[in-house]
Amino acid sequence: MRRRTTRIPPAPLPQREGVDPVRVRLPVEGSWGTVREHLVERLAVGAGVIDGMLDAGLIVGEDGLPVAADAAYVPGLFVWFHRELPDEEPVPFDLGIVYRDEHIVVADKPHFLATTPRGSHVAQTALARLRRELGIPTLGAAHRLDRLTAGLVLFTVRPEERGAYQSLFRDRLVRKEYEAVAPYRESLVLPRTVRSRIEKERGVMAAREVPGEPNAVSRIQLVGQREDRARYRLVPSTGQTHQLRVHMNALGVPILGDPLYPVVTGPVPAGDFRRPLQLLARVLEFTDPVTGRKHSFVSGRTLEAWSAYEDWAAGGPGGSGQ
Repeated sequence: MRRRTTRIPPAPLPQREGVDPVRVRLPVEGSWGTVREHLVERLAVGAGVIDGMLDAGLIVGEDGLPVAADAAYVPGLFVWFHRELPDEEPVPFDLGIVYRDEHIVVADKPHFLATTPRGSHVAQTALARLRRELGIPTLGAAHRLDRLTAGLVLFTVRPEERGAYQSLFRDRLVRKEYEAVAPYRESLVLPRTVRSRIEKERGVMAAREVPGEPNAVSRIQLVGQREDRARYRLVPSTGQTHQLRVHMNALGVPILGDPLYPVVTGPVPAGDFRRPLQLLARVLEFTDPVTGRKHSFVSGRTLEAWSAYEDWAAGGPGGSGQ
């Protein structure tokens, strides 16, 4: 019988395509007789799938040895396996590197590329691609950008330092500046600070503003105007899901290319890169918690609805926000 452990042991399986194996810890409290019974119930993929994985030796314990089909349930036990990678549409845009040292990597993410594996986006994510391209299997994300948003993302090289960098975002010690292209409204008085309470329900695509104490604060400034559209500088001091998109929509100037605000038109179909969301994480500034260096990074990308104004207005093909 394998022993129960309270620490999280290192994964006994290597990464595949830059993707970590799935780790499952068996609950301390439970009435399952075998590991198999728990996995069938927990993973909800069907008994046949779990049986096939067990028979093939694809589910392993801390020692890297296959878990037997009749292995007894041990509370607190860790097991690992590789998920079947989905058939993903490649995101055909470069993932730029703005900065790299022995502690961090700052990437310039294109539109349509998820930051980390989630749901149907696994190998086609910034994290998985960087692990493969840079040969750094320990790379981890310090924060996330929406899949449809382009721009700067901070990754950490050493797992033991990741918490220090993540705490910068948690404690609001990072200055983030975004750029957006949206309709121009002459009556909209800018600059202004928008404060509201935003909630995002699990399973609901769009977030919404609700009554209550504000938990989302954004500074909105007009940068330039061309006929019916304008370029805006957005500086959030909080980090609620879809915060900038919700606030721009509330001002009556929803960001161009947004499939959720003001009207939910559904997820962007795989392989449809014609109309990227015109939102760019342009500036990232912070004091490095490990080295003490003051960092200021600027994205090299531009928003097509502004840089290629006529093409966008004519309904051209769109692209990656290069």
